[in-house]
Amino acid sequence: MGKFVGDWNDQLKGYNRNIRLFLLTSVLANIGMGIFMVIYNYYIRELGFSDQMNGRVIAMQALASAMALLPAGLMSDKFGRRRIIMIGALFAATSLLLRAVLAGEFLLLAMAFATGLFMAFIQVSSIPLLAENSTEKERVHLFSFNFALIMVANVIGNALGGTLTDLFHVFFRLSMLESVRITLLIGSLIFFIALLPILKINEEHKKRVQKTGASSLGRLFTTHRSSLKWIGLFAIANVLIGFGSGLVIPYLNLYFSDRFEISNSLVGIILSLGQAMTAVAFMIGPSVVKRFGEVKAVVMLQLASLPFLLLTAYTETLWLAVIGFLFRQALMNAGNPIQMALMMRTVDDSMKGLANSVGQMVFQLGWAVMGPVSTSIVMIYGAYYGYAYVFTITAFLYLLGSTYFYVVFRKINENKEEQKAA
Repeated sequence: MGKFVGDWNDQLKGYNRNIRLFLLTSVLANIGMGIFMVIYNYYIRELGFSDQMNGRVIAMQALASAMALLPAGLMSDKFGRRRIIMIGALFAATSLLLRAVLAGEFLLLAMAFATGLFMAFIQVSSIPLLAENSTEKERVHLFSFNFALIMVANVIGNALGGTLTDLFHVFFRLSMLESVRITLLIGSLIFFIALLPILKINEEHKKRVQKTGASSLGRLFTTHRSSLKWIGLFAIANVLIGFGSGLVIPYLNLYFSDRFEISNSLVGIILSLGQAMTAVAFMIGPSVVKRFGEVKAVVMLQLASLPFLLLTAYTETLWLAVIGFLFRQALMNAGNPIQMALMMRTVDDSMKGLANSVGQMVFQLGWAVMGPVSTSIVMIYGAYYGYAYVFTITAFLYLLGSTYFYVVFRKINENKEEQKAA
């Protein structure tokens, strides 16, 4: 245990000022987003729309991200990470503010599209910014710590989202719609505050894209064929996981409230516990990598989550559903920073933004396609069998994605071990 704590302490002391500022931005933005995402489904219900509208909103946001991620990645490689993150955060915060006050169907869909579009700017530049401000030795720990902080921020946001809504409704006797709306406005305000640390990041102005490199799509396919190959292989793994995730993750709050008829506060607490468990798993991830290697660590963590996913799918007991949710959430997500570090190590520096954008794009595509499918299945088969079916389909897709990842990427670890031996 002492070695574990000492290892993390040494890593944290080595991070530079840019990393610390970005991590602060990440925490604030994800607290705001955590408040927003745990409550927004209820906001749509309170406006009088059906759950199919929830599916359309999720799909619209994910579709916008999928469309924007590739050009955002290319712009990030060309113009710099800080500038793209700043633009994305400013407009994403504005879209969240508007979503909290608008009520028309077209406007809700339009603002969901805007959120997805500009969040893509942040998503695609974050990992490359961290990679460029760290050494290869630091990256697994850094990415794990970044994801853990995101989870902790989501814990705070999820807990605040449910609790504030019930507080305004019960103690201040506001209508549920007004309570939800005020909570959403608080979330968007915190997201705006996250802009301040970005302004202090001092990014080196270096020419990332050489004329013979990724400066044009035509040259891209001739100069970095090896990197493009790896990007494509990672994308296939992400699309399988993304399709499974898109069936379940956006609707976990509705799953708990529909199947077990519990309060908004309790739903927020449960989702917060899930994020807390994931944060712990992220911190343990580097230790798993040291013992088994990157590829085996990712696959082992993902496969270990499947029994808990199926437990959540079929149980009618709340505490069993919570246990299944907590362990699935932690184990499935714990492999994400490990996979990110592997991808950043595999591709050329000038294509890190593109690599991240393609991976995020296909993942968001899964959410865009499967969101309406999930809500339709639940509406047809009800709160028990509907969720049981979509969770089971997700388990199959996760199994397929994990198997593919192991078969394709185990050679990377084998080659790395051979190089060390040589």
